[in-house]
Amino acid sequence: MNQLLKRKSRGDMWFDIINYILLTLIMLLVLYPLYFVLVASFSDPNNIYSGEVWLFPKGFTFDGYERIFSDSSIWIGYANSILYATLGTLIGVAVTVFAAYPLARKDLAGKSIIMWFLLVTMFFSGGLIPTYLLIKDLHMLNTMWALVIPGAGGVFNVIIVRTFFQSSIPDEMWEAASIDGCSNTRFFWSFVLPLSKSILAVMVLYHVVGFWNGFFDALIYLNDESKYPLQLVLRNILVQNQVNSGMMIDVESYAAKMRVTELIKYGVIMVSSLPLLILYPFLQKYFVKGVMIGSIKG
Repeated sequence: MNQLLKRKSRGDMWFDIINYILLTLIMLLVLYPLYFVLVASFSDPNNIYSGEVWLFPKGFTFDGYERIFSDSSIWIGYANSILYATLGTLIGVAVTVFAAYPLARKDLAGKSIIMWFLLVTMFFSGGLIPTYLLIKDLHMLNTMWALVIPGAGGVFNVIIVRTFFQSSIPDEMWEAASIDGCSNTRFFWSFVLPLSKSILAVMVLYHVVGFWNGFFDALIYLNDESKYPLQLVLRNILVQNQVNSGMMIDVESYAAKMRVTELIKYGVIMVSSLPLLILYPFLQKYFVKGVMIGSIKG
């Protein structure tokens, strides 16, 4: 380590110092808002309003979380979001992989034409009203399929996975396997998928984050509140200030209701973010490798 430091010139050391300072500032800019929401969710709203809360909780309280976890709409939204994210991820990853693998093979006839049709959809979409009419004609309105099916198999993801297959699965492997009598299906399940864990992990992360954070499709296609995902419940609380009356049953004055509403907002943000914060560390080790190979090589 000391020898490495001796090899560095004065300019290299200043470059490293400035890099560390800038990266630390950027890290603080990203992390502090999330940290503030966490601290504010445990603080007395009066201290938040007066600006006393910025690093540690003031007037420590669990009142917001107690009200959140006692409300059934939060739990229903949680269950719906888990269902939509799980089902949507399974369908989305399957569609993406099954579309990308044939496009990565050199022996697929008409591959260029198929890719051209796929790329056109990236630049020209049908628009909101035609898409709504299509969902309506397919009788998927007010069902979970309206949230899961349209988002499956994005072209951008297909391109990333196709490039990964082209870069990581050599043609010689397929030629050797086919000489030994291996079928296309056997080669895909026994060789391609086991060698593609990193890109599969990246696709799982992309789809889970997309379905978990998505609320616009639910806002357009769902009418039944019992089918709302957590993000739509959160949106009603944060944007429209529609806190369930069950959370306010013991609060009388308007001022007290506003303070409790503020506390609930911070708590709901943390509750909705928690699953992704838990999931990300387990997939992070695959993320850089999968994305770099899938997006740069080939």
